[in-house]
Amino acid sequence: MTTETVSAPWGRVPSAGRFGDGLFRRLMATAAVTVIAVLVATALFLLVKAWPSLSHYGPLSFFHARWAPSEATETSSTPNPYGILQFIYGTVVTSLVAMAIAVPVAIAVALYITNLAPALLRRPLSSLVDLLAAIPSVVYGFWGVFALIPALGPIGRGLTAVSGIPALGWLFQGPFFGYSILSAGVVLAIMVLPIVTAICREVFDTAPVAEKEAALSIGATKWEVLRIAVLPRSRSGIVGASILGLGRAFGETIAVTMLIGNNVLSIPQGLLRPGSTMPSVIANEFTEANQPFHLDSLFVVAFGLLVLSLLVNVIGKRIVGRVSEHIA
Repeated sequence: MTTETVSAPWGRVPSAGRFGDGLFRRLMATAAVTVIAVLVATALFLLVKAWPSLSHYGPLSFFHARWAPSEATETSSTPNPYGILQFIYGTVVTSLVAMAIAVPVAIAVALYITNLAPALLRRPLSSLVDLLAAIPSVVYGFWGVFALIPALGPIGRGLTAVSGIPALGWLFQGPFFGYSILSAGVVLAIMVLPIVTAICREVFDTAPVAEKEAALSIGATKWEVLRIAVLPRSRSGIVGASILGLGRAFGETIAVTMLIGNNVLSIPQGLLRPGSTMPSVIANEFTEANQPFHLDSLFVVAFGLLVLSLLVNVIGKRIVGRVSEHIA
């Protein structure tokens, strides 16, 4: 007896395997499109909500450092009282202060965990660092108000002593009252430390073992092994981790709002003065935005924050790509 195998055309009677592959491909495509759609929808929503203020004052009229909602009127002849330059400045400077503190510490912690710590301590140390990411933002802010600011008092007053140096005078102008860009930056550094450390740890773990053993075989010290075989291979990963941490710092709201001082009147002169960020001004004022174009202008701030975050991520990806090409 012979058995005939009848094969049907693909388009009419697909096999179970082909059907599963097609379904999986469609589900993954749907997920990818959904992410893009959410991003585009968010941007369009913010732009639509901000449009009354943008059309009334003009987009370029927001780039000054004067925020005075009480002076807003319905007439088009009135100058725009909703300047956002001080908020952009506060967001960028506070985040850069945080990254200047967090990135070196994160690299050092990740190097110790992956290459220097005893095997018995590596997992507990990794878990403890990761636990920092689980602490709520408001707890960081509460701790910053009652513990960090008093601790920074002597440091801030000491920094004001170097304000007479020409190169550093603008950076540490006093007086220092605690609530400042520096205080917010320190708390932000602690908050972004876990994500930067976790990524650096994974990157350092991928360093070729053969290269590390080769360096050890010719008498290299542990520091020389890290400098020769680990760090050069990890540049793109370190840059990527820093960009992700910077994006996290840009969007932080509650802790920064509690510590930065919320000065919306002007650009702060130095790190020891109170300031304000784009997220903090939105959190402080959106419930009381009852002046003409006040709420619309807060949507302008939100849209600007979204554009700034996307721009930083695009630039970061370009930098990571160039660093990867250089290493290769």
